[in-house]
Amino acid sequence: MQNRLPFFSLSSYGASWSANRRIAIVAGVVAVLLAIAGIVAVLSGGGNGHRVPVTAAPAPANSPSSTKAAPKPSSGSGSVPRPPQIAEPVAYAKAVAQMLWSYDTRDTSRDQQLAGMRAWMTEETKYADWVSVSGQVPDPVLWSRMAEQDQHATAHVTEGHYPGAFKQALAEDPTAITEAYIYVVTVNGKQQIAWKKGGAGAEERAVTLAVQCRPDHDCTLTAIAPSVTQ
Repeated sequence: MQNRLPFFSLSSYGASWSANRRIAIVAGVVAVLLAIAGIVAVLSGGGNGHRVPVTAAPAPANSPSSTKAAPKPSSGSGSVPRPPQIAEPVAYAKAVAQMLWSYDTRDTSRDQQLAGMRAWMTEETKYADWVSVSGQVPDPVLWSRMAEQDQHATAHVTEGHYPGAFKQALAEDPTAITEAYIYVVTVNGKQQIAWKKGGAGAEERAVTLAVQCRPDHDCTLTAIAPSVTQ
C-alpha cells in the first residue's frame, strides 16, 4: 500500500511570500527592460501558477533564505547541478526550471541547496533578485523534516516560451532590451516527488523567469517572477 505521508514542495514554497517583496526588483527590471508600464502590471499580478501541496509558513525577513548572499559551504552544492553554458534565453530558462524542480535531501543540505542555486544567478547586483530565488527553499526546520523522510524530486520540462505581454512590448520597442538584455520566459513541466516507504506524488509546474543573456555571454538567472503569464 502506498505511503500516504504528505509531501512538501520545494519549488512552490515561495508562493506565500509577500507580493510586494517578491515583485519589487522584478518589476523594476521589467520596467527598465521594456519601458512599458503595462508589462509590469502583467508580471505583478496575483498568484504564481503553483498549487502548494502542504502549506508552509514563509521565511521571516531576517531568515537565511531572505539574505542577498547564499551560504557557500566547503562541501559544495550537493546534488544541485552547475549552471550550463547556454546563450539562448528559452533554453536557459528551461534548464533553470529543471534545476528548481529537482532536489535531493538525502545528499544535499539546505545550505548546499542555496549555494548551488546561487551559482545560477547573475553577478550584476543591479538586476539580481536573490530573494525571489532563495525563497523557493524551505526554512531549516521544514528542510529537516523533508530530509527525515528522504524526500527527493525529479522534473520533466515540457516547454518554454516568451509570454505574450513580453513579446508585444518587445515588438513595440525592440531597442529597450539592450539596456540589460533580460528576457522573460514562462516554463511548464511536471515534478515527481518521492519519499520513504514508496511514498510518491506528482504535480504540474509552471514558473516565469527573468534571465539575462548578454551578447557573447552565457545566460544567467536574475529573478523568479511572481506570476505566470501566457
